[in-house]
Amino acid sequence: MIDQRCTLLVVDDEPYILDALANLLDKHFEVLTAGSADAAEALFAQREIAVVMADLKMPGRNGVELLEWVKRHSPRTIRLMMTGYVDFEQTVGAINRGEIYRIILKPWRLEELVLILKNAARAYLLERSHEQLLSDLQRLNGELEARVQTRTKELEDAVRQLHQRNSMLEKLSLTDALTGLPNRRAMDRVAEAEARRRARHPSPMALGLVDADHFKEINSKYLLPGGDHALTALARVLAGSVRMEDTMGRIGGEEFQVVAPHTDLEGAAVLAERIRSRVEQAVIPYKEETIRLTVSIGFAVVEAPNTITPAQLKEIAAAALQQAKAQGRNRCVVTGMA
Repeated sequence: MIDQRCTLLVVDDEPYILDALANLLDKHFEVLTAGSADAAEALFAQREIAVVMADLKMPGRNGVELLEWVKRHSPRTIRLMMTGYVDFEQTVGAINRGEIYRIILKPWRLEELVLILKNAARAYLLERSHEQLLSDLQRLNGELEARVQTRTKELEDAVRQLHQRNSMLEKLSLTDALTGLPNRRAMDRVAEAEARRRARHPSPMALGLVDADHFKEINSKYLLPGGDHALTALARVLAGSVRMEDTMGRIGGEEFQVVAPHTDLEGAAVLAERIRSRVEQAVIPYKEETIRLTVSIGFAVVEAPNTITPAQLKEIAAAALQQAKAQGRNRCVVTGMA
């Protein structure tokens, strides 16, 4: 939960947009506004900013250039970009250059905009909490080393504190370090929570497994740095292909998982094809070359009021994924529970 009003900087060359957003978001955030990239940089020099939301098209330096500057000079700040149109290639380039958390399309819906901004603020606060916790652990380890030989009782007390802090850190460690997506543990929790919700309120649910095709060839050609770059870019494309209520995570290697509540066979087929086609169309620049990827996708769908455990649903999805691979890869197979 957000226990404090985070600072939000909105950058747009249209004064009426700045005024409107300042009024709409004031009760949720401490809102700052800037009409240009230069004005925004001046505000960064004055104070710490949690979230910045910049318009893509601005006179002079555009939003991508500003967010790229923010990435270098204020890497903790969560970066979002607003745009009134979608150019897929330009959008992918913007995401790669500025490591943008989310693209927001104009005109926005207030409820959705507030939700996105609150999630961005939570990501900022969680990162700061991680850093503080790690700093505390390092300080505690230093104290323990100095006192271990002469103050055994204090050492035992401090070790108990260290275990408690490690337990806290474990609870926070639900994010894949490379891609920023939820990790396997987090995805297991999401699936279990959705299964519990379905037990109370029966509804369809889909679970999908997404596997990058022939990824060993990417690692062999571009080595580990190129493979990591491709995985990070793939994760952004996948995350941008699902709905707000869906959860996409990386569960290991080049394999990803999506949990889609309220999704029947038809909806799962549409979702799977959207993921597949967007990955196929994605252009991933790397050094002097371009990396292209495809994915194989297996979806398992359980209709209401049927019951099934997440593990069983995942097993069905894995079989569907194997079928997609056997049929030539770069395709989707959607299976309903009998």
